[in-house]
Amino acid sequence: MSGGHPPLTTVRRLGPGVVQRSGSLAAYRAVEIMQGEPHLVRPDLGTLRAERSATARPLLSPAHLTDLQLADVQSPTRFEFLNRQFADPRYAEIVPVQRPQEALNSHAIDAMLRTVNAAVGPVTAVAPQLAVTTGDSIDNAQWNEVQAFLALFDGGRVAINSGGPGYQGVQSLDWPDDIFWKPDGVAASGPDLFRAAFGFPHHPGLLRRAMAEFTAPGLRMPWLSCFGNHEALNQGVGAVTADLAEALVGDLKPWALPADFDHDHALELFTHHPEAFMAGPARRIAADSSRRPVTRREFVESHFRPQARPIGHGFSERNRLDGTAYYAYDTPAVRLIGLDTNCLAGGASGCIGHDQARWLEARLAEVHSGYQDAAGHYVEARGDDRLVVIFSHHGVESLTHPLVGHAGPDGQPLLGGAEILALLHRFPNVVLWLNGHTHLNAVRPRRDPRHPTSGFWEVTTSSIVDWPCQARLVELVDIAGQLSIFCTMIDHDSPVAPASLSSAADLAALHRELAANMPFGGMDSGRPGTPADRNVELRLTAPFPLARLAGC
Repeated sequence: MSGGHPPLTTVRRLGPGVVQRSGSLAAYRAVEIMQGEPHLVRPDLGTLRAERSATARPLLSPAHLTDLQLADVQSPTRFEFLNRQFADPRYAEIVPVQRPQEALNSHAIDAMLRTVNAAVGPVTAVAPQLAVTTGDSIDNAQWNEVQAFLALFDGGRVAINSGGPGYQGVQSLDWPDDIFWKPDGVAASGPDLFRAAFGFPHHPGLLRRAMAEFTAPGLRMPWLSCFGNHEALNQGVGAVTADLAEALVGDLKPWALPADFDHDHALELFTHHPEAFMAGPARRIAADSSRRPVTRREFVESHFRPQARPIGHGFSERNRLDGTAYYAYDTPAVRLIGLDTNCLAGGASGCIGHDQARWLEARLAEVHSGYQDAAGHYVEARGDDRLVVIFSHHGVESLTHPLVGHAGPDGQPLLGGAEILALLHRFPNVVLWLNGHTHLNAVRPRRDPRHPTSGFWEVTTSSIVDWPCQARLVELVDIAGQLSIFCTMIDHDSPVAPASLSSAADLAALHRELAANMPFGGMDSGRPGTPADRNVELRLTAPFPLARLAGC
């Protein structure tokens, strides 16, 4: 870590550098410093603005982190062998299951949290007031993953190793498959695919260092949690059946599909009967009861720890009682509303139930002096106006679960992106929707079709697990009565290149370098987005006189 305030991407960015090694299919490149990227003005939803010399009054300054995917990389029910099917379109919604950098993920997350602790907004010169996570903080809906995630964020001893004292996973030299990067060296059967085809490096002892326990300082600010599909489902897709739950705590880890596997129904089986993927050849590993599946209720309950700020990390006593995972959290100027967009029946895409939508409508009405009802009639309300920020794991374009339009547990049709958009557009104080899920940066104006110059901004932030391994600072600012939302990407403040494997910062740097060279998902992918998706000033016409917002 550099100490002091970490450099922001307005000052410097990271990108592809010199070729370090060449494989038969691609080169392995260093990560190098590039020129910074100033804020790009996006006036899509509001063109008026005072001169920049006007005082910028901060209304809310959150940090947005998403898709950490902290994984138990030795879990019996992570079916990494499916990566071998990467070219088969029948597996397009399943792979990749394993990444070469994922054993180092806890160190990358720790580095990002340390960076957020030291960050200062470039426009307001204010440190983040809180952090917002938008789901997939863990990878495989396991209790031990939840415990490691909370230790990282609240501070404490991070134990990511599971099973026996040594590493027993697909990256070990004796694992019977060469499709995974094996950092300790060359197996008896020859170089692995990543080393031979993509020039990946040789790092003896890396897995031992990656699995070692360490103490994390945690975030030094309040943070809000969110429930994503990887918290809810096996590998973010499969329903946690009784047979799968038994296999999770067992001592058999499959390493290939059975010879007679029905590839034509792979996604359906993965979604509803993931235990079918346990039927092939397997190896004995150390069993571990802490790998047990975690329910939504248990995930919520786990956030009520003595050191939690705020208590429950946004989840409420109501959530504890009824097993839900959506809530509202108020600051002086802004109401933040966290949604649960997951379908526990299986499937990676999202939906929202009727009960939650009705709850959302009520919470929105409470912070409006006026809005439109479902018939389009203006309703004069008694609420004091407050800006509204929605956050959830899925966004508009991933609220497309096959069950949308079909009856949910309450007998009412499940809602998708179009229905939630229509609901939000009735409430003009909604200005921002933060989400993740897609592992890429994207910023989209969501115009109200009835009033094309009005609407809100949807901001999707890339993941920490995959390149570009970033988080986002967000500043909601009142500039002489006009509203701007400044978004600034942040890289974790680790060395650009790992000097060795001796420090946690070097392990985080190696994680980023490996992610940058991940085939189809690294520096040549579209995950960083365009300049219009990264450092931006998002202008809006203020939905009410911002002078009403006192005490910010």
